[in-house]
Amino acid sequence: MKEKMRSFMAGRYGTDQLGRFTMGVSAACLILYMIFHWSILYLITMAGLIWYYVRAFSRNHSKRYEENLRFLQWKNRILSRFTSLRGEWEQRKYYRFYSCPKCHQKVRVPKGHGKISITCPKCREEFIRKS
Repeated sequence: MKEKMRSFMAGRYGTDQLGRFTMGVSAACLILYMIFHWSILYLITMAGLIWYYVRAFSRNHSKRYEENLRFLQWKNRILSRFTSLRGEWEQRKYYRFYSCPKCHQKVRVPKGHGKISITCPKCREEFIRKS
């Protein structure tokens, strides 16, 4: 039986990070469906499972790889926002964070120096804020 499955999956894409994410979302929707019995959750579960299996059994490796790459870029964009917020939270005792009014670059300045002139390192815009 193992050999039959191995020969069936030869040349197919298999699973990746996007597939695992899809399976996790489908499982979560299935659990919520069992609690609330909303038909939309059932539809999301079935669509997620179908998409997972279509991707796993696909022989078009390049297209599946590009889909996974786009997913990873999207995931990293989201996670980087939370990481930067976490860093600001940990440094809040000693620093204040401001955004440049011109280019919106984040600038970190030490606390306790009164009103100071801050120069944006990106666009060289000067603005005055309380530290």
